[in-house]
Amino acid sequence: MSHLVLGASALAIAAPAAAQDTAATVGNPGASEIQTPPVAAEETGDDLIVTGIRASLREAVDIKRNSQGVVDAISAEDIGKFPDTNLAESLQRITGVSIDRQNGEGSLVTVRGFGPEYNLVTLNGRQMPTATLGDGASPPASRSFDFANLASEGISAVEVYKTGRASVPSGGIGSSINIRTPRPLDKAGTRGSLAVKGVYDESYNEGTKITPEVSGIFSTTLADDRIGILVSGIYQKRKASTNTGSVGFGNAFLGSENDWGTLPQNGTPGSQNVTNRPDQTDVYEVPQSAAYNLTDIDRERINGQAVLQFRPSDSLTATLDFTYSRNKVTARDSSVGVWFNFGDTSSAWTDGPVAGPIFYTERFGPGKDLSYSGSLTSNLSENKSFGGNLTWEAPGGVTVSLDAHHSTAESKPTNRFGTSTSVGTAIFGVQAQTVNFENDLPVISYQMYPGIDALNPALINATGNSFRNAYFRDEINQVQLKGHYDHDGDFLDSLDFGFSFVENKVRSAYGFVQNDTWGGVGTPADLPDDLFERVSLPDKFSGVSGSGAGIIPAYYRFNFERMVDLLDSRFGICGGDGNCLANFDTDRRISEKTISPYVQANTKFDVFGREAHIIAGVRYDQTTVASSALTPVPSGAAWVAAGEFNILYSPNSEFLTNKGNYDNWLPAIDFDFQPLQNVKLRASYSHTITRADYTALQGGLTLNRQFGIAGGGGNRGNPNLVPFLSKNIDLSAEWYYGRDSYISAGYFRKKVENFINSQEVEQSAFDLRNPADGPRFRAAQAALGNTTDVGAIRDYILRNYPASVEVLRNPDGTPTLDPNGRYQGRIFGLPEDGLVNFRVQTPFNSDQTATIDGFEFAIQHSFWDTGFGTILNYTIVNGDAVFDNALDPNVGQFALAGLSDSANAVLFFDKYGFQARVAYNWRAEFYAGGNPNPTYVDAYGQVDASMSYELREGLTVFAEGINLTGEGRRGHRRSDEFTTFAQPGFARYAAGVRVNF
Repeated sequence: MSHLVLGASALAIAAPAAAQDTAATVGNPGASEIQTPPVAAEETGDDLIVTGIRASLREAVDIKRNSQGVVDAISAEDIGKFPDTNLAESLQRITGVSIDRQNGEGSLVTVRGFGPEYNLVTLNGRQMPTATLGDGASPPASRSFDFANLASEGISAVEVYKTGRASVPSGGIGSSINIRTPRPLDKAGTRGSLAVKGVYDESYNEGTKITPEVSGIFSTTLADDRIGILVSGIYQKRKASTNTGSVGFGNAFLGSENDWGTLPQNGTPGSQNVTNRPDQTDVYEVPQSAAYNLTDIDRERINGQAVLQFRPSDSLTATLDFTYSRNKVTARDSSVGVWFNFGDTSSAWTDGPVAGPIFYTERFGPGKDLSYSGSLTSNLSENKSFGGNLTWEAPGGVTVSLDAHHSTAESKPTNRFGTSTSVGTAIFGVQAQTVNFENDLPVISYQMYPGIDALNPALINATGNSFRNAYFRDEINQVQLKGHYDHDGDFLDSLDFGFSFVENKVRSAYGFVQNDTWGGVGTPADLPDDLFERVSLPDKFSGVSGSGAGIIPAYYRFNFERMVDLLDSRFGICGGDGNCLANFDTDRRISEKTISPYVQANTKFDVFGREAHIIAGVRYDQTTVASSALTPVPSGAAWVAAGEFNILYSPNSEFLTNKGNYDNWLPAIDFDFQPLQNVKLRASYSHTITRADYTALQGGLTLNRQFGIAGGGGNRGNPNLVPFLSKNIDLSAEWYYGRDSYISAGYFRKKVENFINSQEVEQSAFDLRNPADGPRFRAAQAALGNTTDVGAIRDYILRNYPASVEVLRNPDGTPTLDPNGRYQGRIFGLPEDGLVNFRVQTPFNSDQTATIDGFEFAIQHSFWDTGFGTILNYTIVNGDAVFDNALDPNVGQFALAGLSDSANAVLFFDKYGFQARVAYNWRAEFYAGGNPNPTYVDAYGQVDASMSYELREGLTVFAEGINLTGEGRRGHRRSDEFTTFAQPGFARYAAGVRVNF
């Protein structure tokens, strides 16, 4: 419920100076919202010097005890020394905070069950822009802040506001997280730190695993401490790999359904191949695809900051600062995979009511392929923030602060291929393929037709490919005027007031180039054998159950750049010039302008002879939204593969603009009281908001580019959406039973309304016609004996209707044939064909509400003067909007993603210049999203450790280990047996030296 103590690779705590500066950066300028008495950094008794972690722990007790409201914090023990390599990995140590991991590092933060999109991040009290490309396969739209962009060495503290306060910016119903950077005038004199370390990552599949990290910070004051200068810089290089076994999925079904993809009903052809078929009321899902992916990651992170401060008088301070971060991630992925067409299948199932697959097998004719795919992506996220602050301590106990900043965040690709790419090759001739679900790792196996060797590179054929290009930019301009008045009266202690103006301008753009030649293009002779390299698989999943149980033994990967250049020169997959970056045909622009005045009264009074405090205030937010979208104009539709249809677009497009507005009154009140000596009770009530994501606010209609025989999908935005509104209650009790020890327990409750749901409307659009619903289709079907083989029907139309088709041809002009001897190409929709039916999703604010509540427990204990101590915390999160896996999958559900319990256990030692910590972090299984098709992430626990020794004053050697036990990650569908992904875990080690002066 309050300040936890976190340290390097484990736990540390904000010092009193940091706590007092909280007010200046987030709440009340010039005066502390957390009134903390000075505590010495060291204490001498019997020649015992108390420093480092132990001093921080002692300071933490005073901060916690004297704070008002629910605020958790982490800080550097010293300048340039922040816990953990990554801010997210530090934040996970706080009670109620858990993280999501990407590329083996902490990335996104969940607080009390609310995911990253529900948390507001500020830098020195300023609202920060966010930029991320997501999976790169759709227009980026998230407000989530990616902490992986920031190194921790240049950070002085991070503050987590779990409940609202009028003086704290709005935007996070989970929390408001403020990142603080150091200021030179915070401490007079010259000081600095330089650290060098090497990082060894066991996950890297090949090549050197040791990479460098260098960080430095320098701060000095001049002219009798009237001028301060601070510069810092961090460079980090990391090589890692993520190996994943995954299963793609289609839709969920009831046992009574009889549709494409369902299991044969009992007594029908094929039913004899189904063991323990799900009952009529059971829910089940069948796999759509399965693959093993090996992804090698090269990450380079650069952070820097420059600060200039001038204090011409004791009452006036001016600050100029510039903060920069750059995170470049290059990922090379290669995979082997299979695709299911739901033909001749056999399978076995667990019992209902949610039946899971034990194994799923499909048999084919000779044209089925085993896919060998590859991709290369290199994306850059860059953040820049330039700000200025002028703080004046005026006469009469008044402090006024004027703060302004211009900040940008931009994410884009840095190569000629795009943000998300896929180039496919394949070996044709799969006779049967199976996925076995009896282990954590999905065991994929295949059987080829006689005479076909899946590991013969001379048989590999080029297939389809896609190159997706995304861009995201967020710009924030903000001006804040804050005032603080010290009254020093009997009841009114102080008054805070202020005004903020925020302009948030977002651009999200997207486009792609795709060649749907999945049935094969050219011949294997087009691809030289030396293009391919054989890769073994079982050793890449060592430690995951199932890795030795008959999985695909090996496959071939290829040099991505060479492959693309070859295919482009022979088949023009990118237009023949080697540049595969697609033009943006989706371009969304959103502008939000928010004005926020607030007032807050801080009081003190006696209850039964003991001092109590109430902080009460209200913040008013008024926001206007203007949303424009460049809407691509479809010109037609084409049937491009057996079950795949594409929308064709004209070169014309236009911007459409819609507008919206909303306002909110956000009250907040905090109360604390000490009924007994060393015991403190707290209560808080507040209203907080989170704004809709950018996809929901986008203007215009966007259709999915691909659709099936039955139709397609699309989205229409709604700029009139109002924010999520949460009404929050927090209660806590704290007992400080020792100078360095305490125990606390708390209860929180959040009632959230204005949830955004989506309504589906079936409609036609742009007069698009379905080429598989017209006279040609019916004539071909009749000519072939009323067959349902859509591949044969396509071949008939391509051969017999030349005026309305485009046949794919080889360089010699002959038609390109798939392995079954069928024509390949596109069949265009005609006016006499039926209209394409689209299911268009439109967001709206529903009247549904959800209540989340839970308990937080924390213990901080020092074992006398031994140097040993421990920190334990546990968070229980409950919610009434939980996904019911056994419910009819045709019925949409309302459920909250991310809810899960979490815990930390830390043991530390700090004495004689030696510091050591061992930390265990755990998060329970949680629903990760998806409706009506949910996904879950299994429970995960990780052990980290660190140690350091001061060789002499100012010179320290240190080492740390992350995920020492090599815990892997796994996810599943409605049934626990239906694995969606499984990844082995690996340890990461670092060692280095730090010089402080």
